[in-house]
Amino acid sequence: MTNPRSTRVRLALTIIAVFAVVIVFAVRLVDIQVVRASELSSAAVKNRSVPQTIYGSRGEITDTNGVVLADSVDRFDVTVSPKDVAPFNRVAADGTRTVITVDAALGEIGKLTGQSLADLQKAIVDKTSNFAYLSKTVKLNVVQAVIALKIPWVYDELRPSRTYPNGAVAGNLIGFIGTDGPQAGIELSENKCLASANGTSTYERGADGVRMPGSTVTETPAKDGGTVKLTIDRDLQWFSQETLASAVKAVGAQWGTAVVVRTADAHIMAMADYPTVDPNNVSGAKRSALGSLAFSTPYEPGSTFKPMTVASLIDAGKITIGTKLVVPSVYNVDGGEISDSWSHDTMHYTVAGVIEMSSNIGISVMVNKLDKYKRHDYMVKFGIGSKTDVGFQYESAGSLKAAKDWDPITDKTVQFGQGVSVTTAQMASIYQTLGNGGVKKPLTLVESCTAPDGTVTEKPSTKGTRVVSEYAADQTLRAMETVVTDGWLSPQITIPGYRVAAKTGTAEVATNGAYTGARIVSVAGIAPADNPEYAVIVTIGLPTTMKTSGAAAPAFQKIMAQVLKTYRAVPSKKAASPIPLTW
Repeated sequence: MTNPRSTRVRLALTIIAVFAVVIVFAVRLVDIQVVRASELSSAAVKNRSVPQTIYGSRGEITDTNGVVLADSVDRFDVTVSPKDVAPFNRVAADGTRTVITVDAALGEIGKLTGQSLADLQKAIVDKTSNFAYLSKTVKLNVVQAVIALKIPWVYDELRPSRTYPNGAVAGNLIGFIGTDGPQAGIELSENKCLASANGTSTYERGADGVRMPGSTVTETPAKDGGTVKLTIDRDLQWFSQETLASAVKAVGAQWGTAVVVRTADAHIMAMADYPTVDPNNVSGAKRSALGSLAFSTPYEPGSTFKPMTVASLIDAGKITIGTKLVVPSVYNVDGGEISDSWSHDTMHYTVAGVIEMSSNIGISVMVNKLDKYKRHDYMVKFGIGSKTDVGFQYESAGSLKAAKDWDPITDKTVQFGQGVSVTTAQMASIYQTLGNGGVKKPLTLVESCTAPDGTVTEKPSTKGTRVVSEYAADQTLRAMETVVTDGWLSPQITIPGYRVAAKTGTAEVATNGAYTGARIVSVAGIAPADNPEYAVIVTIGLPTTMKTSGAAAPAFQKIMAQVLKTYRAVPSKKAASPIPLTW
């Protein structure tokens, strides 16, 4: 017989036990849903959320007309979630299912991306990771083919990449992007304007590792870079590069430069270097071609320096282009002698005649009329010994000794381009100054930076500095015209319909302190001479088959003629009046 009292005790204990269990579950439920709700929710989201970079687009580099020289294009990264990697079923159109192994899936990807199975297997070694790269910066057609494979644990991400649609045109100026970012040229110097800022987003995926549609949340938006507009003209740049390359190869030279500058504002309209580089294929270029020789390579300019000397002496009131000079066969100075490139008896030249004949002795005679310290001051004002305002990567300032350090020989030779070194960019600035009535403007390569919101910054300075008087500059150009009308290279540098003021230069190259048989040859000039608009200088380094300025003359004539035609310069109305060259 059952004891009622015992039954009631067992029932009570059972009820108490049930209540105890309920209380435990209730406490646990409160702990999960209330006390630790935020913590557990965050952990759950973290486990199924995948961070993703949103790439901003790097800004464009354009020429002065807005033609794109450097641009960002869509490239894609193929990514994987290693922890979710597993065989999967692929359903065919007829409904049949095929099990695809991991290696088979990776092999399919490798055929599209050009990678080996072993390389792809390395990306999925860490099975605890949610993210790894399988392939970077693939083209759109490749990533579309990868997506079409419908591999559940493979994803794609947009990654903008750099392209240079005009190849080697202005390649030495534009520079390039490497794995560590901007490496050279405008890409590096203007990175502050061009650089983009990446953003971030997250998306959620289910237990099968597949991204959940509509789950992407942007946390930090990306910012695109600004547009850098250069002063160069793409078409003129191409023409200058092609012309220069042909000229350098024709005389077996090692290098060359060609610069076109608008005299009114010192904008560089073309700056060609040879050899050049295609930023799309940097590995295919010589290391020496990765910068701009026009900025980085100083040389003794030789006789193209003489117009600057003449303009300085005219400005100082010491000579005119008609001043009569007695030019001996040899000029003796303490410690040596100065001679001309041809033998002659004592000659009677005017200053214009010294320029036309390119007489070193004539220059040596006339510079005695002005104190060397004042002559040095003029050279400094013309920009000798200082970098240009462009501030290009690895730009050289050349070399100019202090006047107190000039020995008697250097005191004379420095005035006709020996014992001093310059870059082609500095020489272009000298001729811009002479063509702009004696006012030196800041040499300019970057015209502006335009932010994505339209804000324009980095506008170049237009402030000029008077170096010599307008009269001195104009008279010097008149003397330089005789080089074109009466000089030995007249047939090669004359441009029909236009008056041209030019100067040739053939400079010896010194090695270990002694001049050798190697030469650097140049032709520099300004046109139209009666209404100066453009300055052009062509320099060819170390030619082997023609070691005179005649090697640079054809390129100078072609480039200057192209400039005048392209910009519809008004032809000269009348020929230059004759100037006495001798007396």
